[in-house]
Amino acid sequence: MSLGETYVTVLGWVGSEPDFKQIRGDYAHVSFRLGSTPRQFDRNLNTFVDKPTTWFSVECWRTLAQNAFDSVHLGQPVIVTGRLRTHEWTDDAGQTHSRVILEAFSVGHDLNRGTTTFAKAPVRAAGSPGALTAVPEPASPYPADEYSAAPLPLTAEVQESEAA
Repeated sequence: MSLGETYVTVLGWVGSEPDFKQIRGDYAHVSFRLGSTPRQFDRNLNTFVDKPTTWFSVECWRTLAQNAFDSVHLGQPVIVTGRLRTHEWTDDAGQTHSRVILEAFSVGHDLNRGTTTFAKAPVRAAGSPGALTAVPEPASPYPADEYSAAPLPLTAEVQESEAA
């Protein structure tokens, strides 16, 4: 983390199909629009009403870009965590423009709105975003000799004695 940077987490809906690009031949880059619409209870109407939608341009790089491109689609609810940065440019007429970009560190589906299934991404060959290499056999999260597989003592007697 750098001093003075703004980090945010935004809940919203994907507003455009992710656009995949290969930058300088080596770096995967994906961008998409993210709309976040807050809701507030209106006592006069006795119902929830939508407030104005805030739109973000989301950018993902490297592995996150490839995984987001394979996983995220238009209209899906997502949670994006990242850093806000400003992109400034001058057009042909000499007008200065700027826009705020959400540079994503993490992108995931919002499980309050539905379900999803996780699949570990295949290992990709360096320099080629679509080329896949052989995926090694999944390793056990705990080496067999490091942790014992003894069951925990969760009998009724133990629970009663702990409760006392």
